[in-house]
Amino acid sequence: MDLVVDANILFAALIKNSKTSDLLFREELHLFTPEFIFTEFSKYRKFLLSKTHRSKDDFQKLFELFERQISVFPLSEILPSINKALKISPDPKDVPYFALAIMLNAAIWSNDKLLKNQSDVKIFSTEDLIEHFAL
Repeated sequence: MDLVVDANILFAALIKNSKTSDLLFREELHLFTPEFIFTEFSKYRKFLLSKTHRSKDDFQKLFELFERQISVFPLSEILPSINKALKISPDPKDVPYFALAIMLNAAIWSNDKLLKNQSDVKIFSTEDLIEHFAL
């Protein structure tokens, strides 16, 4: 299953060991994200570290594993899909996720309920994926 991963999913998995972090390593999932997710990570790194029970080293090692697990697409590659994404994304900050999903013909993995307020791109929450994989 091809999924574009929302930053909040990655952040949740970094904060605590959970089904979210387990799902990120499922072989059946092919994960993608726009490159700006790492800008977001840099912006919120201290906050995330303050919320986690992981050591700084464990946090960094896990983040590096996620970097290897998730294929990153430069914004320049998703530009051709931006106009369509602008029309369907319920939230302007999620346009790059929608553009990448459109380009890859993939779903989006996000717990943002607002994103389900459109019918062009399938949205899976973590709970949806837990049910799908019977975890």
